[in-house]
Amino acid sequence: MAVFGAGQMGAGIAQVLAQHDHSVTLVDVEPRLIDAGMKAITAGLAKGVEKGKLTPDVMESALRRIRATTRPPEVVGCQLVIEAIVEDLKVKRNLFHELDAMLPPEVIFATNTSSISITALASATKREDRFVGLHFFNPVPAMRLVEVIRGEKTSEETLTVAMDLARSLGKTPVTVLDRPGFVSNRLLMPYLNEAVKTLSEGIASKEDIDTVVRLGYNIPMGPFELADLIGLDTVVNAMEVLHEGFKDPRFEPAPLLRNMVAAGNLGRKSGRGFYEYSKR
Repeated sequence: MAVFGAGQMGAGIAQVLAQHDHSVTLVDVEPRLIDAGMKAITAGLAKGVEKGKLTPDVMESALRRIRATTRPPEVVGCQLVIEAIVEDLKVKRNLFHELDAMLPPEVIFATNTSSISITALASATKREDRFVGLHFFNPVPAMRLVEVIRGEKTSEETLTVAMDLARSLGKTPVTVLDRPGFVSNRLLMPYLNEAVKTLSEGIASKEDIDTVVRLGYNIPMGPFELADLIGLDTVVNAMEVLHEGFKDPRFEPAPLLRNMVAAGNLGRKSGRGFYEYSKR
């Protein structure tokens, strides 16, 4: 397996693959990003050991299965590529176009995008039938759901491979058609947006809104806690894809969200979003 992107999602995907006996090449553009990704993987595995879910031997074996590099040609020989880079259509298409020329036609391409069209990404390659969406959820080691998204030309064989892989990783896959936001973000983004509008109108504080959701609906995280975890820039990007796809004002990002992203307050990953976080 090859995973492109050593950020929060890519590192989590690489960790889960390695825990389930897959050899993984983890690729990113800079050594510092690779180092951060490997530290996150090591910390995630160590947490599993601490909680008694993994043994130290399993942790060591998983780490040995991961090879990290900044050189994309080193993935030659892999059977499946999972892309988990920035949520930008052009950047993703450029990567898949380069990989398409580099790798044999039988290699399956998968994207972890949470909202961008699978068909639009697949069209940058000559293997549209062997292209699929594999939308893992954050944090990948803990979250069981995987949206398996079928592009317009995704073959039954490719879909079956993706579903079987998700199950082999202990996940529960659901098949989804290639529509803006798929299922998860089509439901989630209006909810997060409405919470931000409620806050902007001064109806309640962010803490109280989060408390209403946690205690009233028995959901572990309130909307502002969840938005900070996802990343406010990712939330805005997903909303813009939905707004462009459906032309529905429900999906237009609230002004407060846009302002926070413009100010660089992106949530946990920047140390500050709706809440403040330790930089440790």
